[in-house]
Amino acid sequence: MAYIDDDAHPDPHWLRYLAWTFLHSTHVGVGGPNIPPPGGGPVAECVANAPGGPIHVLLSDREAEHIPGCNMAFRKLALEAIGGFDPQFRTAGDDVDVCWRLRQKGWTLGFHPGAVVWHHRRNSVRAYWKQQTGYGRAEALLERKWPEKYNSAGHLSWAGRLYGPGLTQALGFRGGRVYQGAWGSALFQSLYGARPGTLASMPLMPDWYLVILTLAVVSGLGWFWSPLRVAVPLLALAIGAVLVQGVQSAARARFGSSEGMTAPAIRRYALTALLHLLQPLARLQGRLKHGLSPWRRRLPPQPHAPWPHTFTVWRDRWRPPVASLGAVRQALRAAGASVRSGGDFDHWDLEVRVGAIGTVRVRMATEEHGAGCQLLRFRAWPHATLGWPTAILVGLGLSAAAAADAAWTVAILLGGATLLPAGRLVLDCGSAMAAVRRAVPAARAVEQKPRAERAGGAVEQVA
Repeated sequence: MAYIDDDAHPDPHWLRYLAWTFLHSTHVGVGGPNIPPPGGGPVAECVANAPGGPIHVLLSDREAEHIPGCNMAFRKLALEAIGGFDPQFRTAGDDVDVCWRLRQKGWTLGFHPGAVVWHHRRNSVRAYWKQQTGYGRAEALLERKWPEKYNSAGHLSWAGRLYGPGLTQALGFRGGRVYQGAWGSALFQSLYGARPGTLASMPLMPDWYLVILTLAVVSGLGWFWSPLRVAVPLLALAIGAVLVQGVQSAARARFGSSEGMTAPAIRRYALTALLHLLQPLARLQGRLKHGLSPWRRRLPPQPHAPWPHTFTVWRDRWRPPVASLGAVRQALRAAGASVRSGGDFDHWDLEVRVGAIGTVRVRMATEEHGAGCQLLRFRAWPHATLGWPTAILVGLGLSAAAAADAAWTVAILLGGATLLPAGRLVLDCGSAMAAVRRAVPAARAVEQKPRAERAGGAVEQVA
């Protein structure tokens, strides 16, 4: 079953390449490039070089992590096995959800560079803005359905590499390094792409505009209390970072209808730079409007002591520790909490989040008491994210300093603005601890699935 958008038309050999990939692989889904056709107009050319367009994410030359909805095809049995598309994604996000559900089953997605679709881009700034706000809404819906794929700030990380024009480049981005061996003796000279650090990546996020707004408010308070004027140069740096990365990314654009630095070409570069600035702002509007905000909550507030706790569960039937943790994780997700599993080097097993500021981390130990009896010990402790404790302490310190200088308006405003996230931190950690306390007993009743059921007959049927 093959899909394209209503503003796209396939290459004459599109289906041939898709069918060939299905016949020569076990992929349950296949995609290909989507290329803007020539003659779309100057604005469409600029949009094609702007961020936020449909792109594919590749794990290798032939395997994809994500294929966009304007160029995708799936095996019918695989699509039926996951129940088809989710109707809640009406504007965008349906392709991302389908790809994630297929990969969750253990299946793979393929990519063929010859399966080309010609995809028209938006031909006005208004249409581009509307598209990006719709994508922001889709991000909010995806985060609500797949919370484990998003971090506390509401952003996801792809395992693969994003391919396509218009990607905004971080400040200080370097093209990459070539592995050539000593004296150029390497047989296969690979290109290793450089990844920007956390600080360089922050201006790429839609939330950076909230940072700019915060610095602007603090700079405004500097008229009432002079020490806060130190925020003015920080505000200039924050705005300058966005402007520089927008201009630097627009300079990499390629326009087929303009050659050289003519007046039309300069106008195209200027509009492309503007789109690089507008795109994260439009995404931010869509995200905030539909609940994907830094102050979002996944569960109603539940009062509970936020300090560390130890919970114990006695079980008279032996089960592997992995099954016990899996049962607790499933109970937490069923309750609506976001749960992330610890990695190979983490000293915790589960991280539970019901808000954006505070989380609770859980570690389990199993005591074997013979005759199949087990005592499970769960240690849970609060954990703050994104440096919030430091920000709260700085805010309280500034508020106290303003009060000492008799700048009462600034002291009250800073104190109130600081106590809000402090209260949320305590409430988020307490609510997450309450969710853990209710979910821990699920480890007592965990049942091991029969071997035939664990094998996954649907995979064999699709294969």
